[in-house]
Amino acid sequence: MCTRVDRPVPRGHAEEIAVHGEEEPVVVKLDVWVSNTKSRRDQLTADQLESLRKLGIAWA
Repeated sequence: MCTRVDRPVPRGHAEEIAVHGEEEPVVVKLDVWVSNTKSRRDQLTADQLESLRKLGIAWA
């Protein structure tokens, strides 16, 4: 398990993830997701913030 995330996500990085109920994986642009999540952190629920903290996201 990762204890802390210290490396920035490279611009343009994308991950394919499996989504329940979908036949094909979904591509998530990770740099965009991190940027959006960080800029909107005041709108996240306590559970969402706790999940990010457990992943080692320092700003969560």
